[in-house]
Amino acid sequence: MAQSKQATKADLKNTLKEDHPVTDKLQDTLHDSVDTLADKVGTAEESLRETAHSSSETLAKKQGEIEDKWNKSAVKKYATENPIAAAGIAFTVGMLVSSLLKRK
Repeated sequence: MAQSKQATKADLKNTLKEDHPVTDKLQDTLHDSVDTLADKVGTAEESLRETAHSSSETLAKKQGEIEDKWNKSAVKKYATENPIAAAGIAFTVGMLVSSLLKRK
């Protein structure tokens, strides 16, 4: 009986293939399209990951350079030695910029 079920299933598949040539062709075309799309998306993902990794490395390098410049700058030295004066200067500059922007 198991052999007759397998034979029936095989006959059914053959019959369905013969009876639906348009559907089968459409199915094959859609499978090809999905495979092509998957390849392109995979390539795009790899490119995106490489770009993100490269950007991450570049940003980390730039951050280190800026931090080194800040640590060596005279502004940091002045702000560390005179914190109240630095806060007053920052407040005054902020008020000046704010008043200039309000006029426009």
